[in-house]
Amino acid sequence: MGNGQGLHKLKSLTVTSCPGVTDTGLEAVGKGCPNLKQFCLHKCAFLSDSGLVSFTKAAETMESLQLEECHRITQFGFFGSLLNCGANLKAISLVNCSGIRDLKLDLPELSACNSLRSLSIRNCPGFGDNSLALLGNLCPQLRNLELSGLQGVTDAGILSVLENCEAGLVKVNLSGCVNLSDEVVSVMTEQHGWTLEMLNLDGCRRITDASLVAIAENCFLLYDLDVSKCAMTDSGIAAMARSKQLYLQVLSVSGCSMISDKSLPALVKLGQTLLGLNLQHCNAISSSTADILVERLWRCDILS
Repeated sequence: MGNGQGLHKLKSLTVTSCPGVTDTGLEAVGKGCPNLKQFCLHKCAFLSDSGLVSFTKAAETMESLQLEECHRITQFGFFGSLLNCGANLKAISLVNCSGIRDLKLDLPELSACNSLRSLSIRNCPGFGDNSLALLGNLCPQLRNLELSGLQGVTDAGILSVLENCEAGLVKVNLSGCVNLSDEVVSVMTEQHGWTLEMLNLDGCRRITDASLVAIAENCFLLYDLDVSKCAMTDSGIAAMARSKQLYLQVLSVSGCSMISDKSLPALVKLGQTLLGLNLQHCNAISSSTADILVERLWRCDILS
């Protein structure tokens, strides 16, 4: 396929569960499809770092690259592809790749990938603070950041990315990063509160009311907030309700067992702008309170 002459107009390609695809074939695709913009590799067991880097060097017009369950790809292949993609790369995604190990690479001074706007690292258990420190220097123009299910990362790793994003983050998903604390949210809202529209902290169990206070004070455009299974209480909900600049449309506090019926007035006030509210598994909120919310917030879809 890569050596053919009829694929010069091909712009999008997905390769899924093809065990016969090798490094040599992947490089040929990069050379033979000069206008390829979107490429997804899924469950290609024999592809290695060498083939991925060779492909990205050849595919100069690439805008979006997604790697999923490619377990021979390591930290070297990921960063090599990021550095060798041309100036058009806007989005890169790494999903369920178990070959990643959080090595502290001693790399020379690297040029930033200023075209990259969207970065997604999901459920790659070996991706940790060392890798995030490298990313922080390479991706200063990010707008969308997803670092979900990375149970080994800490505040230090996330902060190294947040503090180097110059353009202002719009969408952030840190769900399942169980070691993060309120410091991450404090820094994020102070530096990106003027652009942040969506924030997902689902399962970040060390996040407390202090984060909701920071969000209430600093976020002007936020319309979608998920703090499910976090350590929130009635005080945090009240702090958001007191905010004069917060206009949430979607709020999820599912699994927040310390939010109780006492939050009814605050939830009613927040409900003036809400279109969706998730109260599932909030065991301290009674069915009668949920019924009142359904009655009062008639335009809001409520899960309880």
